Amino acid sequence: MTAADLPGPLHGLRVLELCDEKGQFCGKLMADLGADVIKVEPLGGQSTRTVGPFLDDVPHRERSLAFWHYNTSKRGITLNPEHNGGQDLFRRLVPRADIVLESYAPGYLPGLGLGYEALSALNPGLIMCSLTPFGQTGPWRDFHTSDLLHLAAGGQMAGSGYDPDDVPDAPPIAPGGGNAWHMGGHYAYMAILAALYYRDMSGEGQYIDVSIHEACALTTESHVTTYNYTGQVVRRHTGRAASPDDSDKAQMATRDGRWITIIRPGFQLTPARLRRMAEDMDSHGMAEDLLHEKYQDTQVIQENLEHIGQVLSNFIAQLPQDEAWQWGQKLGVPWGSVRSLDEIVGDEHLQARGFFTDVEHPELGRSFTYRARS
Repeated sequence: MTAADLPGPLHGLRVLELCDEKGQFCGKLMADLGADVIKVEPLGGQSTRTVGPFLDDVPHRERSLAFWHYNTSKRGITLNPEHNGGQDLFRRLVPRADIVLESYAPGYLPGLGLGYEALSALNPGLIMCSLTPFGQTGPWRDFHTSDLLHLAAGGQMAGSGYDPDDVPDAPPIAPGGGNAWHMGGHYAYMAILAALYYRDMSGEGQYIDVSIHEACALTTESHVTTYNYTGQVVRRHTGRAASPDDSDKAQMATRDGRWITIIRPGFQLTPARLRRMAEDMDSHGMAEDLLHEKYQDTQVIQENLEHIGQVLSNFIAQLPQDEAWQWGQKLGVPWGSVRSLDEIVGDEHLQARGFFTDVEHPELGRSFTYRARS
């Protein structure tokens, strides 16, 4: 028996998921770890079934690759929560469930008699998690939402993009791919696991109110704490880790027109490490003054980070990407390559770890490659 044959850590738990794009990732996390997740869709199917790309570029509710990805390992039913019959069916499912995960607008399910108070009366150990854009309370609770809105309002975009020296009047930039939904889903997932632990000790269920907006605000690296403790606002920098200052680059171009990420030199350069780097660079005639004894003083290193970074950048620009980041790794620093998706899919390390798996779709008579881990 291999690890893949063993039941997951959430085996034995049943989840009723009533979620669109805002919460389906949280359900996937639980399903992929062994929980019996029953996706409860409205009649006609969840709206996320209309999100492309589609298998063979044929739009159809059964061919959405995005829907497939976010709903692996789940079972599914449909019901109309606004119809008495649908409400009765849902109430019959609740006593045998451990968790209800929902992403409807605040007040919607309670208005149908399916809120936490009503459902917990049927199952006192029930854990119910409502994952909504701005939470169940507050002046923004009924605002409309999008992934882009949350990345803007949560702080991510304020720290992403180009600095004015490189692109005048540069706008902030947001990543695609539902990052805000993922952040909210992760926090909902963690809260549910904490509630399960509490239930194991107390026997009591809980209601969890998760705000995607708050999850985004908590996922800005050190932006919030930087401002709280120093009063400095993290700026956008081209090719740099987000920071209040502009002292050292975090990404560098290589000879083959690609990039590596080196983690800002100010975080990793000790006198001994800089000496080893400089000796290697000197063998190529590119160390400039970095072998000078003054750089054995930590304070001098910090005062000259911009110069050191430029010398290092010039050296990296003479190396191909793989040689450049592996050189850093040999020196004991966490460097890596900036890779495109085709390179990630073909990654020999991920292949060796069994990160990808083939899943059979019997209704299509075909198998497709999925990520084996969420």
